[in-house]
Amino acid sequence: MKLLLLLALVGLAQGLETRVPLRKMKSLRQRLREQGLLESYLEQHPYNLAAKYFPGIAVEPLENYMDDEYFGTISIGTPPQEFTVVFDTGSSNLWVPSVFCSSPACRNHNRFNPAESSTFLSTNDTLFIAYGTGSMTGVLGYDTVDVAGINVRNQIFGLAETEPGDFFYYTPFDGILGLAFPSIASSGATPVFDNMMTENLVDRNLFSVYLSRDDEGGSFVLFGAIDPYYTTRGISWIPLSAETYWQISMQSVSVSGTPVACSSGCQAIVDTGTTLLAVPIRAFRTLMRLLGASSSGEISCEAVRNLPSLVFHINGKEFPVPPRAYVLRSNGYCSLALQGMDVPTEEGELWILGDVFIREYYVIFNRATNKVGLSRLP
Repeated sequence: MKLLLLLALVGLAQGLETRVPLRKMKSLRQRLREQGLLESYLEQHPYNLAAKYFPGIAVEPLENYMDDEYFGTISIGTPPQEFTVVFDTGSSNLWVPSVFCSSPACRNHNRFNPAESSTFLSTNDTLFIAYGTGSMTGVLGYDTVDVAGINVRNQIFGLAETEPGDFFYYTPFDGILGLAFPSIASSGATPVFDNMMTENLVDRNLFSVYLSRDDEGGSFVLFGAIDPYYTTRGISWIPLSAETYWQISMQSVSVSGTPVACSSGCQAIVDTGTTLLAVPIRAFRTLMRLLGASSSGEISCEAVRNLPSLVFHINGKEFPVPPRAYVLRSNGYCSLALQGMDVPTEEGELWILGDVFIREYYVIFNRATNKVGLSRLP
C-alpha cells in the first residue's frame, strides 16, 4: 500500500512539472568558423549588441543570438508541427518561419504550414522586426502552442515571410520564443507565458532556468515551478527596476575586492538570449586591461588559472563569476567572454548578464512578485 501511494505521489509530481529540456548545440559562431566564413561575415555585419534593448531604435541585432548554444523544442498547430527555438528572456514575441517564406534561410529550417493545422486562425495583422542585418517581416496568426505538454490555445505568433538570409541560413534554431514583458512585444502580441498565466496553465506565475556548464547535459526551462535540487544554497530575490526586460539595479562590479566598474550604480538585464557578458565600453576597456587581455579579448590560456573572479554587487549581496565561466576556450586559444556596448541608457550604464552569468546560478523569473531569484550553483 505504501509503495502504491509513493508511486501515485511520484506520478502526480511528474504531472505538475513542466520542464523543457534544452539541447546544447554548436553556436552560429562555431558553425561559421568551421566553414571558414566567420571573419568575412563579421566584416560585412558590424553590429551593436545594445540595440536589442532600445525599442526606440527599432533594431534588434540578430547577432545577439550568434553565440547561443541552448535550444528547446515546441510545437504549433493541430496536428503539431515542431520547431527548435531560443527561449529568450530578452524579447517578448514568438515567431517561426512559415511556408510563405521563400528566403534561403527559411528553406533549410522547419516552416509552419497553416493549411495543415485545423486550429489555425489567420489575421490581417503584420509583424515587422528590424535587425542589424535586415528585417523579419510576416503575418500574425493564432494557434495552439505546446510547450512541454502545456497547451496554450489561441496563442498569437508570427509567421515569418522574409528573413535576413545570410544570418539565419546558418542558425541551429528555427525561431524565437520571447519570455520578457508584454510592454516590449512587437505589434502588441501577448507573450506565451502571459497566456499561460491568464489561462491558469502553471501552478505559479514564474519560470526558472538552469544552463549546464561545458558539455554537460540537463539544461532546462521549468515553467510554473522552482526545482529545490538547485536551490540548496538559498535564493536571493532581487526586485526589478523596470517591467520591460528582466532588468535589475547593480551597485558595482569589483575585482579582487576593489570596485572597477558601475561604481555609481547601473542597470543590468538578465538575458538568456545573449551568451556573453555585455559591458559598457569604458568598463570593457578597464576589464581588458586589468585581466591582461588584448583589445580583441584574447588572453594567454596559461594565465587563466591566476585570474580573479568578477564580482557583481546586487541588492546588497555578492554574485561572483569565476574565470572558468568568463573565459572561452576554443582550438587552443582563450578569450574573454565579454562584449563591449556603446549605447548609453537614460538610467546610465547598462550591463547584460547573459549565459556566462546564468550558468553560475539557477535563475528564477518571478512574474507574481516582479523579482529575479538567484541561487548559486555548486
